[in-house]
Amino acid sequence: MKSINFPNFTNSFNLTPPISTNNLSFPSSHSHISAKTLNSPLLLALCTRNPHTQNHSDSTFDENPNFKSNSNPIDPQKNHSKPTYSSRNLQSNPTKSSSKGLIFDAGENGCWDSIEIGSPVVKRFLGDEQERWYMWYYGTSEKQQLSGSIGLAVSSNGVHWERGEQAAASSSSGTGVVMTCGEDWWAFDTKCIRPSEVMIMSSTKVRASSAVYWLYYTGFSSESVEMSEPPEDCCFHFAENGLSLGPGLGRVLKTLPGLAISQDGRNWARIEGDHHSGALFDVGSEGEWDSLFIASPHVVFHSNGDLRMYYHSFDAREWRFSIGIARSRDGIKWVKLGKIMTIMGQGSSSDEGCFDEMGAVNACVVRDNKVGNYLMAYEGIARDGKRGIGIAVSEDGLKDWRRVSDKEVIVASSDDLDGWDCTGVGYPCLVQMDGDEDQWRLYYTGFGAEGRTGIGMAVSQKSDITSFRRWTGFHL
Repeated sequence: MKSINFPNFTNSFNLTPPISTNNLSFPSSHSHISAKTLNSPLLLALCTRNPHTQNHSDSTFDENPNFKSNSNPIDPQKNHSKPTYSSRNLQSNPTKSSSKGLIFDAGENGCWDSIEIGSPVVKRFLGDEQERWYMWYYGTSEKQQLSGSIGLAVSSNGVHWERGEQAAASSSSGTGVVMTCGEDWWAFDTKCIRPSEVMIMSSTKVRASSAVYWLYYTGFSSESVEMSEPPEDCCFHFAENGLSLGPGLGRVLKTLPGLAISQDGRNWARIEGDHHSGALFDVGSEGEWDSLFIASPHVVFHSNGDLRMYYHSFDAREWRFSIGIARSRDGIKWVKLGKIMTIMGQGSSSDEGCFDEMGAVNACVVRDNKVGNYLMAYEGIARDGKRGIGIAVSEDGLKDWRRVSDKEVIVASSDDLDGWDCTGVGYPCLVQMDGDEDQWRLYYTGFGAEGRTGIGMAVSQKSDITSFRRWTGFHL
């Protein structure tokens, strides 16, 4: 098998910002690696929370990969570049109603993310003396309002964020951008890309180190698909980057799931899946529930050789958004298992009038490290089009998902008609706080007046996942 050469790299999720990419020969954000190169059966394991690396000069792919955890600790103070800051000024303690919960705003005028930001994927790692947070997100600019790229921000506490230095491969795009749309005319992601999940997995396939960033993302193409007519009593509108559902809007953009890998979290190489467009897999056949599009592929590590992908589509027969699941041994080849059973309420026999009556999208599934069950934060769509964030639980992550409450845990703010998240909230990302902090953090995208967007955070009341409050600052 032909080897693919990679340079040495520091382990994923270092306790300092990702290393400088100067003098590195890692493929650019437009590089591709065929899935055939990576299609051997694998045993997968997530890295530990404390990042490690191995110091080897040989960095080629092995024909007999075996995924495992890392060992040797790194020097977190060595060979790291300092991030630059480029963002609108935010209050350290956002107590005003107009900014309550807001932790990350759009970029300055002229930046790649000056018009719209969202879809946060947040990761936290602890060290002996400090912690480091990473957030991948999408953004659009004045010049590319109908397109979108992926950027990276870093933080020491998950609240105050700094945009990282621009990637060497995208020097013309602006500070913080790390991945742009595909350039091949036949690709599935030429229109827009949005991050869904970032995982750290180690493998002897990459001999230079034992860990690589795996980015699962949604790719938008210029291809559109026909929508059926909505029921007469349905009056909701749902729009995201041109994907619109509602009366009089009969076509939507097609989306598919993609995968890219990186050695530093900012220079990415796309992995070409088996689908002719490079996507990991295609939509369902005509008449199947996911025949229109595949969106928000969120991947969860369950055990060695068992990865699970949660994604959503729109069931035109039921005129309802639904969440499906697929499983994989290697993270590249996937087998669909169908729709997850309907998320049921606590003692409720009907979804009529619920905040998710028209279905659920943008699911973020995590395993509770303390209890052992699975939690799903998701964006619920009401019949009138309003969006709120709900949480459901399941013992095995496969079936019997039940809401923790028949009401949303986060809704659009009602304190200020001009607030940054006054029209809707979505794209949830759950983070469990380890150590002495018995708490959950919920990062989300807020939709405000006149098309404004931002990224916010809410925190649970200790371990109570039924009650979240918007961030208002540290309380000493």
